[in-house]
Amino acid sequence: MTEDSGALASMAERLTRPDWVRRFNLMAGSVGGRARDLVSIDADDLLRRAAASLGGMPAGDLGDPHWRERFESLVAAVDAAPMHVVGRLMTKQELLRSLRTRMMLTAAVDAGPRITAEPVTAPVIIAGPARSGTSILFELLALHPDLRAPTAAEGLHPLPLPGDGAADPKVLGECEQELWADVQPEFQAMHEFRTDLPVECITLTQGSFCGFHWSMIAPLEGWFPDPAVNYDYERRFLQVLQHGGGPTQWVLKTPGHLMTLPALFDAFADAWVVQTHRDPARTMPSTVSILTTVQWLRSDDVDAELTAEVVLAVFSDALNSSAEMRRSGVVPDERFVDVHYSRLIADPAATLGAALEQMGLSFTGSYATAVEDYLAHKPKGKFGVHRYQPEDWGFTADRLRDATAPYLDHFGVAHEG
Repeated sequence: MTEDSGALASMAERLTRPDWVRRFNLMAGSVGGRARDLVSIDADDLLRRAAASLGGMPAGDLGDPHWRERFESLVAAVDAAPMHVVGRLMTKQELLRSLRTRMMLTAAVDAGPRITAEPVTAPVIIAGPARSGTSILFELLALHPDLRAPTAAEGLHPLPLPGDGAADPKVLGECEQELWADVQPEFQAMHEFRTDLPVECITLTQGSFCGFHWSMIAPLEGWFPDPAVNYDYERRFLQVLQHGGGPTQWVLKTPGHLMTLPALFDAFADAWVVQTHRDPARTMPSTVSILTTVQWLRSDDVDAELTAEVVLAVFSDALNSSAEMRRSGVVPDERFVDVHYSRLIADPAATLGAALEQMGLSFTGSYATAVEDYLAHKPKGKFGVHRYQPEDWGFTADRLRDATAPYLDHFGVAHEG
């Protein structure tokens, strides 16, 4: 449970909706007050539209014979979620785009079955909570000449869109991403969206229909992620992206990997996991702030206190379990690279050099120059400052540190402030 001196401020008290979003959402009142009466979300309709737009349903299943049932279960849960008009429209677009992407990937593999025989070799997978340095580390590692990160453009549209005069996937991706900040401008300060930037695994795996993206955007009753199936889909996604391009070593990232480390190594046995570390009194409040804002983008019904409790339970378990699993050998400790936020910020070059050396990758002069130049042109706070404190979400710093004491002790994570 969180500790507070009273009820937490509601999201409506924390964030003001832009007028255009408020007006769109109020349009539901003209048809009886239900957003679903304006924006329907139906599995059969989405399947029919996706297949028609691509000239038919592909024959294969991309390795998951139950994918359609997963899709139907997800759509039913999304349809029942208390989203407003804009939220339902955003989510319907994501479902339809993800469905089309899955069908296009399936058709590509059907036409070239050798694609799935190509290995995804020793991926470098960044795992750590929000505000522990994962994003900047991801972007810096993506500069390495021997590593490749999927860009947001590739994550949203991994294959050329069919049809004469089809829209530029980069333009479509930029539009979809920037809409998040249009719906709630404060989100820009939390997460930078650009189609040329590396994109998280939760975007790549939307088309598995059992990944963490869907549970992040709204509470979905009766629906749960399936990490094993999700990783299998991600591997096939990466195989399609790398096909024909020669040897590829991917660098990937998402906080959710912390919760699924055994499944990660089942899927990618030779993976390197770069685990980032920072005081949970800094990372957990940020995670709650991000998740509640993501849900507020799509719903008027966001339970901030419940979200805070869930984040505390899930992330404290994940952090403590990571220490125990590595100590006990449940996951291979020798395949982990530890990066502490304080060291990364104090000396990025030295921290990167040590991490790359452990993984057998070089730190050349040209790469050092690229890192220095990138950091010089990426000032913090250019889209505003994301401010958060434990007390904003009913926590205290001591409560968060007590809940993660095994993790803090095992990895020697420093307290901040």
